[in-house]
Amino acid sequence: MKIAVVGTGYVGLVTGTCFAETGNTVTCVDIDQEKVDKLSNGQITIYEPGLEKIFQRNLKEERLVFTTNLADGIRDAEIVFLALPTPPGEDGSADLKYVLGVAKEIGKLLTDYKVIVNKSTVPVGTAKKVRDAIAENCKVEYDVISNPEFLREGVAVEDFMKPDRVVIGTTSERARKVMSDLYAPFVRQGNPVIFMDEASSELTKYAANSFLAVKISFMNEIARLCEKLGADVDMVRRGIGSDDRIGKRFLFPGIGYGGSCFPKDVQALVRSAHEVQYDFRILESVMAVNEDQKTFLVPKIKKYFGDSLLGKHFALWGLAFKPNTDDIREAPALYIIKALIGEGATVTVFDPEAMNNVRKVMDNVINYAESQYEALDGADALIIATEWNEFRTPDFGRIKERMKGNAIFDGRNLFDLGEIEKLGFHYESIGRKPVAAPVTESTPVTA
Repeated sequence: MKIAVVGTGYVGLVTGTCFAETGNTVTCVDIDQEKVDKLSNGQITIYEPGLEKIFQRNLKEERLVFTTNLADGIRDAEIVFLALPTPPGEDGSADLKYVLGVAKEIGKLLTDYKVIVNKSTVPVGTAKKVRDAIAENCKVEYDVISNPEFLREGVAVEDFMKPDRVVIGTTSERARKVMSDLYAPFVRQGNPVIFMDEASSELTKYAANSFLAVKISFMNEIARLCEKLGADVDMVRRGIGSDDRIGKRFLFPGIGYGGSCFPKDVQALVRSAHEVQYDFRILESVMAVNEDQKTFLVPKIKKYFGDSLLGKHFALWGLAFKPNTDDIREAPALYIIKALIGEGATVTVFDPEAMNNVRKVMDNVINYAESQYEALDGADALIIATEWNEFRTPDFGRIKERMKGNAIFDGRNLFDLGEIEKLGFHYESIGRKPVAAPVTESTPVTA
């Protein structure tokens, strides 16, 4: 098939590349000339494990091309995917100006039947708005459908190539046939292609992400309660996760969720509920819990240092909102850094992939290390904000040698309490008892 993908952000680039991998001819369209030039020259613009290999292969085979010209991009396409940003507005609702703006332009360019696919995460009713926007200038037949993505950053290629389900919202039999043919290579093992109406499809994406956010926030609340009751959240997690009605995934406590999806999608669903006079109380609470959780470590750190962080220096491992991505949108690490700086502290950071993105927003407000161990030099304490694999089994001897202090504040519960106690660190995590280091002359006086 011949496919156009409008928008070369995270979703658009993964979508276009993966469709090309199954033999389709894909033209990706973007208004950013610099980005299009980079992609056309083989320079991938996002970090996603496994993507670059198939990107380079399909670029070489000319199944994947890039342009800034919308007319050229969609001219021969049978299917046009809209993978455009839908940032939250001031009121929390999804801003559809990019989606609807492109839809109006497409309406001026259509000369034959095409299936227009909303791949962006959009509120209920967007398919109708896109259909109406195209109709303003279009005289030929077309269909507008919804096909939400369920990609997890870090494993997006695997998720796309072997989806656990494909959700398609359409009432058009013609569009249904086109989309069934398109996705046939991806569901050969029998995973379902679920057809439904457009509104249900649009709501499915928001409902899925919001439910996962609920699970995360619930466990973070349980972790807080564990600390007050003397329970161990790891034991609680294992106990409830073995119930197949609950499941093991998304039950790990930490310093809150971030990224491009959960914060925005929860907020947008709450806003959509408000528009129909419904008070979505669970999600209101989820947002409040997550906002608090981002800086949950900071009071622990302040207490350890006698309520004053003035002049203290911290090493921070992990900047991305999760491992295996360079995405720092709503990353808890950034909130922690701002809180520490606000208390008069300084920070040196290390992340395997996300430091360039942080430089763009924080510049020289913090220090950047070339390695996780270099970040430790002169630090009064180490803070762990992202669970990259290389942080899970570090050389604790090197940590002791390079740090000024011996305290670790772990926002991702990476280390075993028994083992860390043997090593002589002061260690505090989420929902588990603190491990106190042996008292020395350099041990801070805590309140």
